[in-house]
Amino acid sequence: MTSRWKFQETQIAGLFEIDFFRADDVRGSFVKDYSKEVFENNGIRHDLKEVFYTISHKGVIRALHFQRVKQQSKLVRCVSGHVWDVVVDLRKDSPTHKSWVAFELYGEKTKEILIPAGCAHGYLVLEDSVVSYKCSELFFAQYDDGILWDDPDIGIEWPLERVGGRDKIILAPKDQSLQTYREFMEAYGGF
Repeated sequence: MTSRWKFQETQIAGLFEIDFFRADDVRGSFVKDYSKEVFENNGIRHDLKEVFYTISHKGVIRALHFQRVKQQSKLVRCVSGHVWDVVVDLRKDSPTHKSWVAFELYGEKTKEILIPAGCAHGYLVLEDSVVSYKCSELFFAQYDDGILWDDPDIGIEWPLERVGGRDKIILAPKDQSLQTYREFMEAYGGF
């Protein structure tokens, strides 16, 4: 089996669902999930400054994170496992401001998403997972921020039944104390 590059922009400008290159043979698989040349040939600029991975248990919600200053575009892929991934547009001048889009990302599939700067990102872990982030900007702890995962103004319809319900989710203390969408807008006015 061989899958080729394919780029599909979503209803949120700059948010792409990407099929990356994978070739299988008797030895196993060869995967290429980023190529500066391929991205630029498809009209996308994404220069890498940092790559990191999260390892999460089933039921974890990694909330709606972003960096207030030195915003990052992120190329996100589930390397193993299965996550329900969500992106929220926080760009104040965007026609899709406050809209969200969800994706199913699986370790064995050739799908990833490119999240533009100015968007919040989070996911629900449906089975133990490893997720990679290829970021266009370094991480700066002093600018790290986010919005509550269940903020009613955004209204994300998380599939909590797939992990046993709301009382089965796992949240870090950091994610339990994030601001609301309204607080973010009052403090920063969006991006």
